[in-house]
Amino acid sequence: MTTVQLQTQDDSPDLPLYVSAPKVYPQRVHGVYRRIKWALLIVTLGIYYLLPFVRWNRGPNEPSQAVLVDLAHRKFYFFFIEIWPQEVYYLTGLLILAAMTLFLMNALAGRVWCGYLCPQTIWTDLFLATERLIEGDRRERMLKDAGPWTLARVREKTLKHFTWLMIAWWTGGAWVNYFADAPTLVHDLATFQAPVVSYVWIGILTFTTYVLAGFMREQVCLYMCPWPRIQAALTDEYALNVMYRLDRGEPRTSFKKSLALRAKGEHPGDCIDCSQCVAVCPTGVDIRQGANLGCIQCGLCIDACDSIMEKIGRPPRLIAYDTDVNVARRVAGKANIFKPIRSRTVLYGTIIALVGAVMLLALANRTNLSVSAMHDRNPMFVKTADGSIRNALTLHIVNRKPMARRFAIEAAGFDPAHVEAVGATKGADGWPVVEVGPDQIRELRMLVTVPGATHPPPKQDLAFTVVDVASGEKAMTTDNFIAP
Repeated sequence: MTTVQLQTQDDSPDLPLYVSAPKVYPQRVHGVYRRIKWALLIVTLGIYYLLPFVRWNRGPNEPSQAVLVDLAHRKFYFFFIEIWPQEVYYLTGLLILAAMTLFLMNALAGRVWCGYLCPQTIWTDLFLATERLIEGDRRERMLKDAGPWTLARVREKTLKHFTWLMIAWWTGGAWVNYFADAPTLVHDLATFQAPVVSYVWIGILTFTTYVLAGFMREQVCLYMCPWPRIQAALTDEYALNVMYRLDRGEPRTSFKKSLALRAKGEHPGDCIDCSQCVAVCPTGVDIRQGANLGCIQCGLCIDACDSIMEKIGRPPRLIAYDTDVNVARRVAGKANIFKPIRSRTVLYGTIIALVGAVMLLALANRTNLSVSAMHDRNPMFVKTADGSIRNALTLHIVNRKPMARRFAIEAAGFDPAHVEAVGATKGADGWPVVEVGPDQIRELRMLVTVPGATHPPPKQDLAFTVVDVASGEKAMTTDNFIAP
């Protein structure tokens, strides 16, 4: 008889379910793409920090801040453009333009947004520059982190984190300036007279900037950002991407072995396996392994590789912006081709042009007066005791001028005596007259009555025209008069 012994204890070794990613120590690098990134960093951060302080004269009783999100009055000011809540289609248009521009950038030059313009990239670059300035470059930081804690080390760490917090605090402070008059808000913040919500938002943005740019860095790009996954579905073989030109770099070998092989008449690749492209990468990617989700295509590996190629006397751009098609063509002995004009780039460009043109046309024909009507849904009509039919509607009159205006409300095809506006006076011609304050929307309840003896049709056009009594400016809206 065989005895079966049940295993009651797992003898397998305890393996961790999660392995922490190794810390990335990007090395300082000089070159064309590094200079482009510095220039874009200065421009974009300069715009972000200083734009709330740019003044724009809109006349009396109007805010003089060029870019302002006025939540209290539910308006958005962008230089000469003033957008009201009823004009949400402008926001829709801006979102479409932003999405299509991002798609077009991706179709032409891959993740150029990620590498040069993404806020996460820009603030991480700024934090890394601060870190290098205080703690040294890659090798020094690695040695210090591996070494013991000393008084000097504590001093460096304290200074670094204090500087990071100041940058993060200034970032949060700049953000709230977009929601109020910036000079006034800065004064109120300094004297602790600002609204509590301002301090709360500065605290939230200070914390998120400090954590995301100071600690999480490439983890945001690798695990949190959805754009790399979306971008991978939007690209094609003709899109420029940062690539290792394996047709030229392989077979890779050390510099000394490369020299020896060349002396024998052999042809090793130009890559000497120095790993400088990996050392400078802010996400720790080895570009020589091909397309990688972690590559933000900032071009710093190009600068690093070019500097090595210059030192060993080889042509630059072993790593460069290139396409899969050209790599295959060079391997086959064919010349490079570039196709910036393709069906998808034409489609994106056309949509951008159309949406932009529609928005510009709408802005050019924008008036200072508009009106809309909303018919009561329940009930659609009321039959009064004398047999008359009454419809109720709500008018929204928008006065975009910075002064109060009086408007006469006319209903086409109806007797003035049968049109009533609750809370309005009657003009000389019998039509209701109302006043709307400066930069205000007035909601007005309208009652339109038709005598039952006239036997109105079940559905009749109803048009309201709002006329500025002083200037004669008009705006019209339409609805229906409903009868049994």
